[in-house]
Amino acid sequence: MSVNLTKDVRRKATASLARYFEEVKEEEIGVIAANRLLDFFVQEVGPSIYNKAVADVLQRLQAQLSEIDIDCHEGEFQYWPERGQ
Repeated sequence: MSVNLTKDVRRKATASLARYFEEVKEEEIGVIAANRLLDFFVQEVGPSIYNKAVADVLQRLQAQLSEIDIDCHEGEFQYWPERGQ
């Protein structure tokens, strides 16, 4: 599955990359270069980040599913109290 960014996210990410180069690297980078750099990161690193997020969600869901029987368990035959109590 490819990682796709919305136009708004792409615009903000491109602006952030340009700002990073300007403030940290003290270099100017144009919009086209920032877009190409963003494409590289999304293509090269995006799947790893995506896969890690999916693995984290899966782990959390499995932990929650393993506790469903505890959280949702109802005692059976509770109408009559135990004799001798």
